[in-house]
Amino acid sequence: MRRGSAAVAAAAVLAVVTSGPAVGAEPWRPRPGTLYISDIRLGDGVGWSAPPVQRGWGSRYNCLQDWSWQPPEVNVWHRDFTTAETASAQQKVVVFATEAEAVGFADAARRNFADCPRRQNEQPGITATGSDHGVVNVEEGATLQGMHTVDAAAEERPYFNYLWGVGRDGDTVTLVEWSSYWGAPPVDAWKNVLRTAVNKLY
Repeated sequence: MRRGSAAVAAAAVLAVVTSGPAVGAEPWRPRPGTLYISDIRLGDGVGWSAPPVQRGWGSRYNCLQDWSWQPPEVNVWHRDFTTAETASAQQKVVVFATEAEAVGFADAARRNFADCPRRQNEQPGITATGSDHGVVNVEEGATLQGMHTVDAAAEERPYFNYLWGVGRDGDTVTLVEWSSYWGAPPVDAWKNVLRTAVNKLY
């Protein structure tokens, strides 16, 4: 699908997700359960740290920034996880007014992540390869996708790996993202993190 067509399709789906009366005026609901630092066990001996959960989408989008959509402004939370040097991660949690909106958002997120390598390859000097790491059997379902990029012009850190988990429980969707410039992506371990994240929502 051409870039313009993909953007239109994603926008159409997300227009359904974010439409409806008083999306921005909706009151804040109780925050779903979220990941603890101790839940990120990747078997690499690396220590993680994180500030408390915060309202809003946060600054890290990892391919979501290319969407042509207006995200909800309430009932959205995020938490940033970092290591001393090599890796970072973030959990985003979004609660929708209806389960149908949550389904639409989760499907659109998966399609957008799958299209991210193509968009990255349009950047000069960037080579990107996408990967589908399959399904995680938890609640209403979760999937894990990834990407490996090489920046030919970078003098330091030319390689990056990304993992994007999308999971849903009823009207709530969580995105669990990991990225690092060092080593292979911890696919199996991140599937366990994603499973934990979805199970802890409710």
